Amino acid sequence: MSKPNDHKTGGIRMIKVAPYIFTAPFIIYFLVFFVYPIIQTFWTSLCQQVGFAPPKFAGLANYKLLMDDYFKMAVQNSTIYTFFTCLILVPLPLLLAVLLDSRFVKRSELFKSALFIPALTSVVMAGLFFKYAFSSNPAALMNAFIGLFGIPPQGWLEKRVTTWIVLVVFCVWKWLGVNIVYYLSALQTVPADLYEAATIDGANAWQRFMNITVPGVKPTIIYVLTISIYGGFSMFAEAFTLFNSARTPGDIGATIVSYIYAQGFNRNNFGIASAAGITLLAGVMIINIIQLSITDPVGKKEK
Repeated sequence: MSKPNDHKTGGIRMIKVAPYIFTAPFIIYFLVFFVYPIIQTFWTSLCQQVGFAPPKFAGLANYKLLMDDYFKMAVQNSTIYTFFTCLILVPLPLLLAVLLDSRFVKRSELFKSALFIPALTSVVMAGLFFKYAFSSNPAALMNAFIGLFGIPPQGWLEKRVTTWIVLVVFCVWKWLGVNIVYYLSALQTVPADLYEAATIDGANAWQRFMNITVPGVKPTIIYVLTISIYGGFSMFAEAFTLFNSARTPGDIGATIVSYIYAQGFNRNNFGIASAAGITLLAGVMIINIIQLSITDPVGKKEK
């Protein structure tokens, strides 16, 4: 017969081991699908590998090749795209969420559903719509619209500036509703009595927004900003659908991810593609670290 102490010891041991058992699947998944690919990509970036040929160690040669005009244009386009999408997709959804959450908007549920519908639309289908809506054809939707004001048809996807405008409008249309939902959820956590007290003290709507709403949803603002930065620099499907290729005339629609796609799948140059991927990862991490240090999400500066 086993002694009572043996059962007690076994129970204590099981309690200590249980957390590792439950977290093991996640840890294995993280190591296999995140850590290993990053390590493998970094190693490939240090090698000269074309197609399925055996890799040859090349040091930092692939990173030096990233100084070509195509990659510089891709970085510039991705940076501009990210800047303008963040400029719109961080504050605008918050303002709309506050408006929809107020008592001044009737049938707000209808508007919430309507604004969220684009997020459920396939990027490919939406991209085809924008491609034909902003076509250079005089009968295209946007050219027909501006024609009402006497403006001649435009080649929206043939010029760099107008291409940026189309891509930013596409992104805002696609993800505005998602960010509104994030903010609406965050607004429910802000105590209503704070607004009542501020109103009694004579605070106007703008003062209540800046001093109660913004601080109350600050973690969500930081989250939306973070995913907007990541989404901006990782943008690929939108541009690929609009131009039906990773390469565009004059590289006006080139992005960092489209550069990776072109090098990896069109030219089978996995070394340069991996170097571009590691550069993108490092760049986004640095930007997020700077952003988090400035925004102080955990309130270290207040302690």
